[in-house]
Amino acid sequence: MLEVQAHQQLKQLLHLEEMPWEHHLTLSRLIGRSLRRQDRTRIRLSAGERDRWWLGLLVPLCLQSQDCVLVLDERQRQRFLQVELPRLRQGGLRLACWSGSTAPPGSQLWLLSPAELVNVHRRRGFKRSHQLIIPEAESLAHHLRQAMELSIETQDWDRLRQAYPTAGPALLDLHERLSRQLFAASSRSTYDLPMPSSALVSLRDLIGLLGPAPEPWAELLTLQSSQWASWAHLDQNLLQWTWTLQPLEPLQQLHCLLEQHPWILLQTDGVSLERNRRTGERSTQSGAKVDIQLHDRIRTEPLRLFAPRRQPLPNTAIYAEHLLDQCRRLILGRRGLTLVLLDDRGLRQKLTTELAGEFGSRVIHQDTAPEVNGVICCSWSWWMEHQNQLPALDQLIVALLPVSSLEDPLTAARVESLKKLGKDWFRDLLLPEALAKLVPAVVPLRQSGGRLAILDGRVRGRSWGKQVLRALEPWSPLQRLLPD
Repeated sequence: MLEVQAHQQLKQLLHLEEMPWEHHLTLSRLIGRSLRRQDRTRIRLSAGERDRWWLGLLVPLCLQSQDCVLVLDERQRQRFLQVELPRLRQGGLRLACWSGSTAPPGSQLWLLSPAELVNVHRRRGFKRSHQLIIPEAESLAHHLRQAMELSIETQDWDRLRQAYPTAGPALLDLHERLSRQLFAASSRSTYDLPMPSSALVSLRDLIGLLGPAPEPWAELLTLQSSQWASWAHLDQNLLQWTWTLQPLEPLQQLHCLLEQHPWILLQTDGVSLERNRRTGERSTQSGAKVDIQLHDRIRTEPLRLFAPRRQPLPNTAIYAEHLLDQCRRLILGRRGLTLVLLDDRGLRQKLTTELAGEFGSRVIHQDTAPEVNGVICCSWSWWMEHQNQLPALDQLIVALLPVSSLEDPLTAARVESLKKLGKDWFRDLLLPEALAKLVPAVVPLRQSGGRLAILDGRVRGRSWGKQVLRALEPWSPLQRLLPD
C-alpha cells in the first residue's frame, strides 16, 4: 500500500536529518492514505510547525502524484523549489513537477499559485479526480482574496474613454466628481477610504448604455456589490487614486471548488479557514472525512506571562504614555532580543523614536539585523514573515492585540455584512482572526524560554480577554518585573 511505501521511504530519508520532527511518519501515512482513497482530509498541526511538515507531505507525492494539485503561495514555492526538492534528491527521491495554468500531460505533480487556482477553476480546467493539496490552509481565504482582487487605476479610466469617445465627457465628469468626494473626505494620514456606494451604480448606468466594456470594467460590472469590499487608495502627492475591490468571503464564492474535489488541508490547530463555526457558514470543516490533530510537545511548555490587571485601554489619552513607560521597564537590563508588536503605524513610529532616544541604536524598526540585546518595533505581519531570519527571542511585548481596525475598509465591509445578518461581528470575526495571529506569533517564546508581556488593557478589562488568555495556555503569571 502507498502508506507503507511512504513510511519506509521516509524512514530511510530521516537518517539524513539532524533534528527529525516527531510527526513525520504519522503525517506521511495520513497523506498516503488520502492520496490512495481520494478522500477529504484535514490535518491540524500545532502553531509554529510552519516548515516541518514538508517531508511528510512530499514523500508520498513522490510515489503517487497522478491528478494531484499542490497550491503554494510565493514563499512556499520558493521553499519547495530551493530547499525541499534538493532535499528529496539528496535522499534519492524524484518528484516530477508541472507549472502553469494547463493540466500536466502525464502524472506530474501540478503546482499552482492561489491566483492560478482561481483562474483554472473559473475556466473549468479541473477534472473531478483532481485532488487539491493546500498547506497552511488557514491563510487560504487571505490568498484567494488577493488573487480575486480587482484594481482600477487612472490609465483604466483613460482606456475606457478611448474605447467610447462619445461618453468621454460623462466619464471624465464622473471621475472628477469621485476624486473631489474622496479627497475632501480624507485627512493627511488617511490613505484608504471606502468608495461611495453610488459609484458602482453610476458606472453601471453609464457603461450599460455603451455596450461591451474592456477589462477590467467588464468584470467590475458583473460583481454583486453586497459581496465585495470596495475602497480607494489615495496618492496625496499626485492627487490620484486607485479603486480596489476584494470579495468579502472568497471561500463562499468558490465553495463549489472544495465541494467538487477531494482535498488535503494542512492548517494550524484552532484556526478555521475563514472564521469559527459560530458564523454558520458553509466551510470545509464539515466536509472532512478524516480530521486529525498532530500536537507538538513544545505546546506544553508554559509561557512566562506579564499582564498587569490595571492597564489603560488603547483608546484612552494616557495609553501612549503608559506604553512607553512599561516598555522602558521591560527593556531595561535585558540581555537578549526584545520584540515590540503593534499594527498602528503612527503609534509604532512614535514609540520607536522615543525608545531610540532612551536606548540608542539598540532600537530599530522592522529590521532583521538587530544587536544582541536589540529592540525591534514591528507589525504583526512583519514578525510572522521574518521570524525565521531572527535570533531567539528573549522577550516579546504585545503593545496592541492584533484586532483588525474598523478603519480598514475591508474589515469595515466584512463587519457591516455580518451586522446585516444579525451576527456577533466581534466574536465571530475580529476575535478569532486576532487569536489566529496571536497564537503562532508567541510560539518562538516557548522554544527560547523568553518572556511575554501584554500591555493592551483589554486583555484584563474586557470579558473576551479571558479567551485570549485561554488561547495562550499553558502560561505562568509574572506578578512583578525582576532583574535576571
